[in-house]
Amino acid sequence: MTVILLRHGLSTSNTGGTLAGRSPGVELTDRGGGQARGVAARLASLPITRIVTSPMLRCQRTVSPLAADLELEPVVDDRLAEVDYGEWTGRKIKDLLAEPLWQVVQRHASAAVFPGGEGLAQVQARAVSAIREHDRALAELHDGDRLWVACTHGDVIKAVLADALGIHLDGFQRIMVEPASLSVVRYTRTAPFVTRMNDTGSDLSGLAPSPAPESGASGPVPGGEIGAGRKDG
Repeated sequence: MTVILLRHGLSTSNTGGTLAGRSPGVELTDRGGGQARGVAARLASLPITRIVTSPMLRCQRTVSPLAADLELEPVVDDRLAEVDYGEWTGRKIKDLLAEPLWQVVQRHASAAVFPGGEGLAQVQARAVSAIREHDRALAELHDGDRLWVACTHGDVIKAVLADALGIHLDGFQRIMVEPASLSVVRYTRTAPFVTRMNDTGSDLSGLAPSPAPESGASGPVPGGEIGAGRKDG
């Protein structure tokens, strides 16, 4: 199965320079709304089977145009919620730069626990569990590969990508995930394969599932070619 990890569009918190976290009512800006409609246009022709979203309003607003176009009811999964930043929630990022924990978050993320909130290692565990669980459920329902969308937040997506890439969580800040960007992971029985990251504008037609190649390969093969076999994902 192949998941398209979608970050929500530009929010009022993004433009205001604050750490929104789980603050209620954080909306998309006008530009963010346009990004949401742009994502729907980019994905509408693809055979997407399921849409899963964070409960945060900005994520639900982002998937709304796509869900309407595809006539799908988004599934809300609390495990894809934004990081619980605890006492940092709603604070100006420029003020947080002086906090000793800021450098821990940047350089030793696996040890970072937000005061009154959760740790980034917890975030990765819950998010990866959610993604893999939905992926397994779709694999049990369908033969061959299926595309599905998970709309969530920047740090959450970076944590999932770090797991898929096989890198330590301490390196997840090296991954860039912009508002309304798409990152794509194909999960197979043996390993995940990251096929796109932080994609904000390229042609996505290549994501449509294709028949298994004669070799039966499900991932990269000797010589550098990418096996298109979908039957084991």
